[in-house]
Amino acid sequence: MRQTILAKRYAKALFAVGQEEGKNESFRETLGVLGDLLENYPEVMDALTNLLYPLEVREKVMAHLISELKTDQFMANFLNLVVQKKRADILPEVATVFQVLVDADQNISRGTVISATEISGELQAKVQSTLENITGKKVILTSETDPSIIGGIVAKVGDLVMDGSIKTQLAGLNESIKGSE
Repeated sequence: MRQTILAKRYAKALFAVGQEEGKNESFRETLGVLGDLLENYPEVMDALTNLLYPLEVREKVMAHLISELKTDQFMANFLNLVVQKKRADILPEVATVFQVLVDADQNISRGTVISATEISGELQAKVQSTLENITGKKVILTSETDPSIIGGIVAKVGDLVMDGSIKTQLAGLNESIKGSE
């Protein structure tokens, strides 16, 4: 819980500065790449967070990451501060919270379409358009496949879930049959 609170604080502070400077999009990209890197490569996270390594070593690792990411000076200072404060472990969560803040600012919702098989681009565009009409926001969808839903689709955007799967329909039919006995 403490990590989440810290991540929100850092993300909000960075978002406020990014908004003033007009750099939220570049900050979002940098944090996204860095967050993915730290989640997918635990050895990099270890190099930044393990207190057995001297601070100078952890700072050099971050300096190398900063040079590879080609960040601006403010973002470089922010990332160095996070390492110096021994909070590099919250960077993936900061990236997630920052993405949510940018999306809210740009009136964007992210969602998922789940189907039993791959869906066509045309069907995904129709689902996206429908969800945009319902939510009143621009919707960015990712698609997933889950053969267990048998057929139909399940669309999720934020708290909104539209379940048109055959699996759910069969479960509802089963409940109505049990209820009538």
